[in-house]
Amino acid sequence: VQLAESGGGSAQPGGSLTLSCESSGDSLEYYARGWFRQAPGKERELVSCYSTLDGSTTYADSVKGRFTMSGDMSLQMASLSTEDTAVYYCAADLSATRLCRRAMYEHTFWGRGTQVTVSS
Repeated sequence: VQLAESGGGSAQPGGSLTLSCESSGDSLEYYARGWFRQAPGKERELVSCYSTLDGSTTYADSVKGRFTMSGDMSLQMASLSTEDTAVYYCAADLSATRLCRRAMYEHTFWGRGTQVTVSS
């Protein structure tokens, strides 16, 4: 599986951006998939994750109500704040438990990331 993010860029606080994740290779139908981000000097964090176990999508508390991940893996981000500045990565894994619950990424497929910068 190959993943490629697009749609990153700059936005003002309160603004919106939509990220896309294009996949190639294997179909993602049976893969758990999600978005992660890493800000400078901080660890990578889970933003959203779709679980193939129950069809649910979970979100980090920091983005709940502002970010929405669609079935095509696009990530709609609204009410952006400077705290959302980071490199955003899309990811896929055959195991939803590993990807969404246990932060075990040794079998995870990653995109190269796209920068999102929120500033006034």
